Amino acid sequence: MLYWLQQLQGKRWQHRHTSTCPEQANNNNNMTDDFLPMLRSPVGLVGEEAASTPAQRTPLASMSIKHPLIQIQNSVHSLRKRTSQDSSQSIFYSDVLPWITDPPNNTVSSEHPAPPPPDPAGDPTGQGSGRESPSRPDRSRRTKTRGSSTLPPRLQQEKQMLMEEVKAQKELVWILHKALEASQLEKRTCAEFLAEEDEQQRLELLRHRERQAADLRARLEETKMEAETLRRILADRDAQVAELQENVRLLTEKNAAKQQVIVKLSDQVTSCLSDPRHPDSSSTFQNLQTHKQLQQQIENLKDDMEAYKTQNKFLNSEIYQLTKLWRKSSEQERSLMVKCAYLEATNCQVESRYLGVLRKLQDAKSLAPEQQEAVQKMIEDALRGELKSVMKLSVDRDHDEYGFKIVPDYEVEDMKLLAKIQALEIRSHNLLHQDRMERPLLGRWAQYLAGRSQDDLCPSPELKALLRGGVPREYRQRVWRWLVRTRTRTIWERHPQRYQQLCEKSRTSPHPASRQIQLDLHRTLTTNQNFSSPLSPALQQLRRILLAFSWQNPAVGYCQGLNRLAAIALLVLQDEEDAFWCLVAVVEVIMPQDYYTQNLVASQADQRVLKDFMAEKLPRLAAHFEGHGIDVSLITFNWFLVVFVESLPSDILLPVWDAFLYEGTKVIFRYALALFKYKEDDLLKIQDSVEIYQYLRFFTKTISDSRKLTAIAFSDMNPFPRRLLRNRRALHLERLQGELQELEEQQREFVTESAERKDKELETASEDDDEL
Repeated sequence: MLYWLQQLQGKRWQHRHTSTCPEQANNNNNMTDDFLPMLRSPVGLVGEEAASTPAQRTPLASMSIKHPLIQIQNSVHSLRKRTSQDSSQSIFYSDVLPWITDPPNNTVSSEHPAPPPPDPAGDPTGQGSGRESPSRPDRSRRTKTRGSSTLPPRLQQEKQMLMEEVKAQKELVWILHKALEASQLEKRTCAEFLAEEDEQQRLELLRHRERQAADLRARLEETKMEAETLRRILADRDAQVAELQENVRLLTEKNAAKQQVIVKLSDQVTSCLSDPRHPDSSSTFQNLQTHKQLQQQIENLKDDMEAYKTQNKFLNSEIYQLTKLWRKSSEQERSLMVKCAYLEATNCQVESRYLGVLRKLQDAKSLAPEQQEAVQKMIEDALRGELKSVMKLSVDRDHDEYGFKIVPDYEVEDMKLLAKIQALEIRSHNLLHQDRMERPLLGRWAQYLAGRSQDDLCPSPELKALLRGGVPREYRQRVWRWLVRTRTRTIWERHPQRYQQLCEKSRTSPHPASRQIQLDLHRTLTTNQNFSSPLSPALQQLRRILLAFSWQNPAVGYCQGLNRLAAIALLVLQDEEDAFWCLVAVVEVIMPQDYYTQNLVASQADQRVLKDFMAEKLPRLAAHFEGHGIDVSLITFNWFLVVFVESLPSDILLPVWDAFLYEGTKVIFRYALALFKYKEDDLLKIQDSVEIYQYLRFFTKTISDSRKLTAIAFSDMNPFPRRLLRNRRALHLERLQGELQELEEQQREFVTESAERKDKELETASEDDDEL
């Protein structure tokens, strides 16, 4: 292919050369006889007259051996070149082939393009170089004679046409090379495809090619983005160069003006010193010099003022342009982020459905053993792979802002799969609703807190509605501090240094519960990175808070569960003393009395109240539990004791606490019923009591839509009057206290009977000893 292209190029060059240079055509008559007839000029016309005579046309002069489409392409390209008078290289041309040399465009001696070097493979007789040797002396002589004169317009036009024709031929060669490479690649691909005997292997080969094509498209997009970035950088550099050139011009003009002033002053000084008619020339010279200096300073100040004005205009223009670019880039970035979030959420949904299908296949009983092994292997592969940026809040973190782990760790394989499904669903939901939900919420909170001080908040229906929707992370610390201070104002106003005094007392007098507190420290929020290390500063702060509270409330001292309450308060408030007062507010103000005492009587009463509300709000589920003998208090008792800590994901737990600190324990009942309502259909499908208990142990961690759960808690559970809650709590508390009293009486009777029985046994034993 390369040989025929070289021959085609040589023949076309010979044809063009013979049509424009008659003398050289005579010298190369032997070479062109077999290709095209020679053109002869009229007899008797020489010099300028011959040059201005129209060239003769033969029947084959307008014919071309190129492909018609290539001929049309080159013709259009030549017309565009002549119109724009642009001598730059074609965009289709990327590199010069080794056997083509571009003619210089500045020297007169090289007005015709040099022919390609002879190819030994294309000239089997070895006479290719011998044919062209006779024409070289004539060419050099003709070039020398024309070097001093100007070329006629016709020859210049012919020269331009020849140069454009050479460029068009170069583009043709480059296009043919690319077409040859593409055809070779297609041939090799088809050969590989036909070489495969199995249809499955061919299908796999096609999929592999599709993946390669997708990869190439992605690389092309990246390359385009990089090119766009480089173009922007180039434009910035061009603007900087233009600015520097303008500064250089201004400095040059200023320097020239200064030089002129210096020359004038030098001439005046010389004239004054050389004039003998003025005896007081020295004083006159000094006055003149002072005047000139003042004038020069005025001129310099004017120049500086003009320069500053010009610079100010330029800077204002630059600021305006930069502002436009910044706004445009911000809009593009926002749109790209929205698009990226949507694609990432879609990917999470697809992966979550895939894992859900694997989980259902794992539970299926009708699969063959080899199919079960394949499903188990796919599950292990899914669990083994590390979660990429799809499942992380950022590229390099797998914990949220408060240190909670996004994907909980489970020891049971089924739980691990469920945790991964849950994380994918939560991530997908957050990506799809974050921009729509969080931004309006953040705007409402910013508008509410604008112009208010730390202690300027007051209870209101507006604040209540905002707290039910959740507090943004930016304002949660401030709002929680106000809620805690409001509930404990009467205590800390009387004892402002109470926490410091209790810490000092715990250091000097060890509390009996200090050992239990030390044991529970390392069991606190084990999935949170702030408490995972034994040397974490947060653990020491938590220890001081619990010891101080054990001295603050001797009736409670320490109860298991207080460590989790204090840990949540410490994570949000970021201060020991504020976390201590938050614990005081929860235990002594918000929760009922005797909620954390030794017998936990108030906690047990709340479990009975919850069962009454379930029978009213969720009758089908309550009947389902009763039919299978399910005691929900085994699950819900811990919910109430620690306010859902380590039972709900952090993005749902903290909004629950936002409303709990403001409204009290009624929020716990609302959310407990909402959790059962959220999963009511799934619970009703389970007909085995063991499976129901297993599902109840972890189903709260599968909640992904926090907005839906909040709507159920504060809309579907209405009406929920506080008076009804208070009355039922008092009723069940009275019954429990009566049952406890009966139990205590039975215990006392049992102790008395056992003591009497022992006395009788001792008397009988002593009588037997006496008889012996």
